Order: sequence, then C-alpha cells, then structure tokens
Amino acid sequence: MAKTFTKAKLSASTDGKAVLVVATATAGTLIHTGSSTATTIDEVWLYAVNTSASSVKLTIEWGEATAPDGNIELTVLPEAGLVTVVPGLVLQNSLTVKAFAGTADVILLTGYVNRITA
Repeated sequence: MAKTFTKAKLSASTDGKAVLVVATATAGTLIHTGSSTATTIDEVWLYAVNTSASSVKLTIEWGEATAPDGNIELTVLPEAGLVTVVPGLVLQNSLTVKAFAGTADVILLTGYVNRITA
C-alpha cells in the first residue's frame, strides 16, 4: 500500500506562525497534537529561537509530561537564530508535544509536521 505524505503546520500554530512558550513548568505550552488516526504518523520538526540576551533552558514534553521519560532538554543560546530542537521524531495516537522554559515569553517554537498516512 502506498503512503501519502502531507506537510502541515503545527496544530497550535496560528497560520504557520511561531508558538510562544509561556509556561515555565509542567504541563507546558501546547505545541502540537498528533493525529488521532491509528494508521497516521506525524513526523515533527521543531526549531527554537531565544529572543532574550541570556541562555534559557527549554524542556520539550514529548508525548507525556513524566520526567525523564518524555523530556527533551536543551539550553538555547541567546539570539542564536533557529536552533533544531526536534529533528523529525514521530508521534501518533493524539499524543501531544508541549514545552516549558526557564524564562517565560522569550522562546519561540516554529516548525512543521510531515503527516504520513498508510
């Protein structure tokens, strides 16, 4: 059976714009919700921008908020441009991607989803 690939915006994005990380603790700011169709997989690509003058720790809650099982942690350097945060990891069954940062309102997450259906 042939697979279909469709490029889409993150579900929490408005018109493809970046999502501002407001949360500073779990549960984080919603970034994307995976497809509810069991045979559909979302390949998620995320990039972060730190608009502050200081380094900021970013935590991605990948599919669950339980630490450390669902956590992806990194420090985003100040004014470093687009930094790859999630390089095409897959998600499905309505699982969510959320994020929180050490400082509110300075990290912007942008990206896209390759929705793969069987």
